[in-house]
Amino acid sequence: MKPGNELLFCALGGSGEIGMNVNLYGCEGKWLMVDLGMTFGANEYPGTELVFADLEFIEERRQDLLGIVLTHAHEDHIGAVPYFAQELGVPLYATPFTAKLVNEKLEEAGNRHEVELKVIDHFERFDMGPFGIRYVPLAHSIAEGNALVIETPYGRIFHTGDWKLDDDPLIGVPATAEELTRIGDEGVLALVCDSTNVFNPKASGSEGAVRAALLEEVGRHHGKRVLVTTFASNVARLQTLGEVAQATNRRLCVAGRSLDRIIRAAQGCGYLLDLPERVDFDTAMALPRGEVLIVATGGQGEPRAALSRIAEDSHPIALEAGDVVLFSSRQIPGNEIAIGRIQNRLAARDITLITDRQSAIHVSGHPGRPELEALYGWLRPEILLPVHGEVRHMKEQARFGRACGIARSVVQENGDLVRLAPGKPGKIDEVRAGRLILDGDIITPADGESIVMRRRLAANGLVIVVLDGKGRVHVEAVGLPLDEDMDDYLAESREDVAAALARLKGGQRHDRDAVTEAARLAARRAAQRWSGKKPQVRVILAEH
Repeated sequence: MKPGNELLFCALGGSGEIGMNVNLYGCEGKWLMVDLGMTFGANEYPGTELVFADLEFIEERRQDLLGIVLTHAHEDHIGAVPYFAQELGVPLYATPFTAKLVNEKLEEAGNRHEVELKVIDHFERFDMGPFGIRYVPLAHSIAEGNALVIETPYGRIFHTGDWKLDDDPLIGVPATAEELTRIGDEGVLALVCDSTNVFNPKASGSEGAVRAALLEEVGRHHGKRVLVTTFASNVARLQTLGEVAQATNRRLCVAGRSLDRIIRAAQGCGYLLDLPERVDFDTAMALPRGEVLIVATGGQGEPRAALSRIAEDSHPIALEAGDVVLFSSRQIPGNEIAIGRIQNRLAARDITLITDRQSAIHVSGHPGRPELEALYGWLRPEILLPVHGEVRHMKEQARFGRACGIARSVVQENGDLVRLAPGKPGKIDEVRAGRLILDGDIITPADGESIVMRRRLAANGLVIVVLDGKGRVHVEAVGLPLDEDMDDYLAESREDVAAALARLKGGQRHDRDAVTEAARLAARRAAQRWSGKKPQVRVILAEH
């Protein structure tokens, strides 16, 4: 598929899901990619951590790909860069803070010098083929969140990235209503818009309000250690916590390598320059309990993060009964069990837990309905194309947009090829949009044999049958719920396999496939009879 005299959109990730954003725009024979993100592995991919969009469609057309523009530095927008940018072989474009973090990722991956990274001033326009691009700063839960204005011969796109409205963002200067109205006055063909919080009837709230709530909350806990866990990337929140530490006469201690990395990158771009001097772990523990404020990673239940180790009492930072943990973040869907596990460990030690349900110590970085309606009014797009949401989020935003006066909307999912212009906008084709996983050190299809087999093993266990070539049958089982009955089951299973082999006739007895299948079925039936499980069975034919 080569774009003709038209403007196309295709999401390879991030539509029909929250995370793993990879968006393509096609025009006059060329493609532009916006963001190259990932998501984290879940129970559906046992033993894996990272999940990527399958880029096969654009990899096969890399000669027509002009570049990758990154909206901001969250992992679901840049996390796949070190794994795929070199192979794609095109320049990356980013504003300074995002570029610093991407640069570090590339250095860690060992391919920094093989990837061209172009740092774009916030207000600089740049061109790639038929696309003219400029960043538009919008508030979000990270420094330098940006929308994109993408100019094409067929109309102007406003691609929001992740965003919110915030009159007191603490970090950065988002575009004003007047600036966004001017963009609308110039004409917007399509608004490609974040759908995450479309069901929220209220605005997401201000970072300034979070500062006031955290100041009040920390100030209440005299004589106690207070630990705040938040997203490491939320530079405004780190600014807030530095100010709170100073205002409550507490020393600031930071626990988590990702926090160190973000602070270093932020200060290199002119942010967090007035962050108070941090104390190390030993100093923090030597201070009176009421004179330290700890900021730690791990609020989403990550097993190796600082908070998890603190909860397990295996970290240099220790909490005691009566100490306080503030969860200045919201649960990401899918993390509830992991977060609950950590919270239960802390609660069992009589540590006080406070979340955003009890105190206004967190606000979302995504727009609620009032913010969406305001943006619609400023930009006045001809077409609304919801992204960054599950199907229910995108469908609802399309409905909401129509109710707010946007004439046309297109609800698409990963792999849907949408023509925005000329003519009536809508889906015209489908392309491959699967998933890849990082399994150990190998990137492999998410629906590959290894993951399928791993799920089966997890659910039903494994039986190994060895035929030693001397007429003897050996059976071992792993993961069957038999315990004290195991020996009896194994004995009966050996008998069943031997009987099945004895029933083979003529040439079947010397046919390896026939022997293997007879032994497999007999062992599986025995396992099902004894346990109710249908395990995977592997038959090994030993040589004489």
